[in-house]
Amino acid sequence: MPLPLYLLAVAVFAMGTSEFMLAGLLPDIASDFGVTVGTAGMLTPAFAVGMIVGAPPVAALARNRPRRSSLLGFVLVFAAAHAVGAVTTSFTVLFATRMVAALANAGFLAVALTAAATLVPAGKKGRALAVLLSGTTLATIAGVPGGSLLGTVFGRRAAFWAVAALCLPAALGIPGGGISAKRVKGEGTGGPALRAELALLTRPRLLLAMLLGALVNAATFASFTFLAPVVTDTAGLGKLWIPVVLVLFGAGSFAGVTVAGRLSDQRPGPVVAVGGPLLLIGWPVPAVLADKPAALCVLVFVQGAMSFALGSTLITRVLYEAAEAPTMNGSYATAALNAGAAIGPLVAAATLTTRAGVLGPLWASGLMVAAALLIAFAVRTTAAAGGSAEVLQ
Repeated sequence: MPLPLYLLAVAVFAMGTSEFMLAGLLPDIASDFGVTVGTAGMLTPAFAVGMIVGAPPVAALARNRPRRSSLLGFVLVFAAAHAVGAVTTSFTVLFATRMVAALANAGFLAVALTAAATLVPAGKKGRALAVLLSGTTLATIAGVPGGSLLGTVFGRRAAFWAVAALCLPAALGIPGGGISAKRVKGEGTGGPALRAELALLTRPRLLLAMLLGALVNAATFASFTFLAPVVTDTAGLGKLWIPVVLVLFGAGSFAGVTVAGRLSDQRPGPVVAVGGPLLLIGWPVPAVLADKPAALCVLVFVQGAMSFALGSTLITRVLYEAAEAPTMNGSYATAALNAGAAIGPLVAAATLTTRAGVLGPLWASGLMVAAALLIAFAVRTTAAAGGSAEVLQ
């Protein structure tokens, strides 16, 4: 894999740390701003909504600009948003900074996904995506627990400052990292028209890949966002165990995305066929065994691996199905990825007030994976009856 791809992964690491670290900071944020844990949890879907809404228009605005300058600008805005978030005493302002950071993240990831696909041969998009997403999974291993630990020891402000600092190496490296400084071939520069790229969103296969990816990712975020209360309230572990459990989830996610990256290009069908049912079974099991700390730790690792293996495979299919939209396909993948990140925590937060309590998100994750599998089965059955090819080949 080319060096610029790993440079992009460094920036994704910083952004992934920010997106995920709130899972370990929710109790402190709630206490600091005088809001409920459920209200503090809305910072995660707010970030995701900003990425969903922002990815296509920001990608459209950047489609005729040099990728190097676009990526650098997005990183600097992202860092500035976290600096403001670190000093504010208003939850409203903090919420706003998350939206601004989300827009910057959306633009960066949309451009980075498109750039990653052009840095490798046509048949290796899955491996390129795996390298890029390794920044996210490494964030769950090191960045997120580190942010949680900083928040626990020094307060949540230290975690926000740390994310801003993490952006600086990427900002310094992007200009000299081998990423093209030439204008992207968009409309008027020899590339396809924006209308033609947007028209791909009417393709059933592309929409199906985006829907399934969003549902699987929603299941992942539903439980991951609210793991901290499970660790402390149900498992009975101390607050310092929260980063440990997050490390286990991150280690599993890194393993899952690495293995899937080698399979998703040529054999996505078996990944979905095997990973889907296992993920469905896997989410309710931690809900039943959450009061057993050892079992919870093992299951968190397994679910991290299965979630990212299946989720990254589905997002790779989005890039393949939208290959004819060279400047916009990254935004479609970003929107699908973060639609789940927005929906999942919202559904999970609603379950916290039910009889399931803090275990509600785990049950909700299982239901969302079940919905994805039912949709995939129904579409595949319909396609087979009509003599069509499989949806995910």
